[in-house]
Amino acid sequence: MAYEPKPFEAFKIGDAVTFSKTIGAADISAFAGICGDVHPVHVDEAYARQTRFGGCIAQGMLTASLLSTTAGLILSTPGAILVSQDLRFKRPVRPGDTVTARSEIVELIPEQRRLRWKSTIVNQRGEIVVESESVGQKDPA
Repeated sequence: MAYEPKPFEAFKIGDAVTFSKTIGAADISAFAGICGDVHPVHVDEAYARQTRFGGCIAQGMLTASLLSTTAGLILSTPGAILVSQDLRFKRPVRPGDTVTARSEIVELIPEQRRLRWKSTIVNQRGEIVVESESVGQKDPA
């Protein structure tokens, strides 16, 4: 993964990036410690088995955090920042699932030096687990 300098003028609609990760129980536990989301559906297998999920699932924001990586990759450096992000959680992610985030530029807004991109995160079965739309801004180089 490389964060390469890229001026706003070099971006094109259709530019895309991907990032994959296998989510393990240790990731879920570490994320719970970082953000404080220790809901039992994430950290208590006995409790989680009794829910509609039938077992522990990753925090939605843990899964969505992969979009932070694709945002950084799509915006490149220097002088870029995520401005907004809309998330829709579609399916749970379970320990052992391998998820792949893909982000693609769908609009360039030159007067504001902004980019809009759509993203999906899919599991190893190709099922969408998260959909997102984001806006980022590039500062003048």
